[in-house]
Amino acid sequence: MRAVVFAYHNVGVRCLRTLLARGMQVDLVVTHPDDPSETVWFESVASVAREHGIAVEFVDQTLSPAVLERAKRLEPDYVFSFYFRRMLPVELLHAARVAALNMHGSLLPRYRGRAPVNWAVLHGEEETGATLHIMQAKPDAGDVVAQQAVPILPDDTAKDVFDKVTVAAEIALWDVLPQLQRGVVPRQRNDLASGSYFSGRKPEDGRIDWHWHAQTIYNLIRAVAPPYPGAFFYVPGHRLIVARARLARPEIAALLPASSTPGLHVAGDQTLGKGGDGGIVHLLELWDANQPGIALNTRQISELAGQTS
Repeated sequence: MRAVVFAYHNVGVRCLRTLLARGMQVDLVVTHPDDPSETVWFESVASVAREHGIAVEFVDQTLSPAVLERAKRLEPDYVFSFYFRRMLPVELLHAARVAALNMHGSLLPRYRGRAPVNWAVLHGEEETGATLHIMQAKPDAGDVVAQQAVPILPDDTAKDVFDKVTVAAEIALWDVLPQLQRGVVPRQRNDLASGSYFSGRKPEDGRIDWHWHAQTIYNLIRAVAPPYPGAFFYVPGHRLIVARARLARPEIAALLPASSTPGLHVAGDQTLGKGGDGGIVHLLELWDANQPGIALNTRQISELAGQTS
């Protein structure tokens, strides 16, 4: 069987490697150029394709007519999309002789749309996964072909979960590929009415409101922790990013007087954030947004504590 692959990020890398390991002939890989304004912490799909002598096309904002025609002329049995950041046009989906399949980073029909791992962590989910599904005009709406679940542990960050989802995607694809190689595409209805849809997230969505419950604050911190932009709050003249945190153990939480107000506090040598419900988040590492990656020390934080906004 022959395929054209649209892919990016670590899921794209692992799924491309999986196709090749199972003997799928990949005639063309279409990927994105890395964005210089984005922190690139993931592997390169283009590099993997070149290692295997596969032709590579780059697509930034739009899929050009030339790239579209090149893919269609190859008359692939399958069109695969693995974390490609653009919707593929319907005419390309129809060009696949057997099926056009997308790998999505959730257990569909839940968390359709953008940033599914981040949303799942933000909402305090205990499980997510990867789903290979039929592509159609409506995003993440086609029948389910294969799924693999993974747990979300209480202290997992979105990066931790994304790494698990990458492995889940590889397993789901590996398990179903023998059938796909025979031209058999298992299908299970994707019941959108029982699912959910979320749009993309922006860095500004990471602002902490200290009047929220501590668990809600902690979930936000986990959901956008570096290498994502990071949860943040303001003190006069400074935007502080929470790089690492944890719900405070009882003995740490007890360092803060019950009368303290919601917000940033330093108690002894510990940096704490108090939520509106009285819960305490142990802030293990704070950065000044003007110097990301450099941890503030206790003295620096003490000068800022009690002035949160």
